Amino acid sequence: MEQRLTDDEQQVLKTGAFGAVFLVSNADPGVFGMIRESFAASGAFAEASGLVKEALISGSLPRLPRDSALEVEAVVLPALGRAVDILRAKSPADLSAYRDLVITAAEQVARAHRGVTPPEADAIDRIRAALTGPA
Repeated sequence: MEQRLTDDEQQVLKTGAFGAVFLVSNADPGVFGMIRESFAASGAFAEASGLVKEALISGSLPRLPRDSALEVEAVVLPALGRAVDILRAKSPADLSAYRDLVITAAEQVARAHRGVTPPEADAIDRIRAALTGPA
């Protein structure tokens, strides 16, 4: 049975999803690449539905650190783990859709400019691990 998410819970899902894209995009930075990558992420997020879509489109964009990749990772990966816990508790039917959406967005961002580089692949692996952590 699906339960409504609180504003804070929606922000966690949003921080995880948008943060994952940001993490991959920053793994191999470049101005022109970032433009292509943002379009790729938008396309993936447009496929969201239900509770996940509501979380991604409501409220403000998440505030992510911009000083270092390690700081971004320290915020994003725990947010992904918390998002999994939230969906497992409140809407288990949406958990797989959230995981798939985040991984798809991250992969599309990585492929959007010059193909997937090793740093981007490493970022995707860390995202995948955060999403599939302890069951």
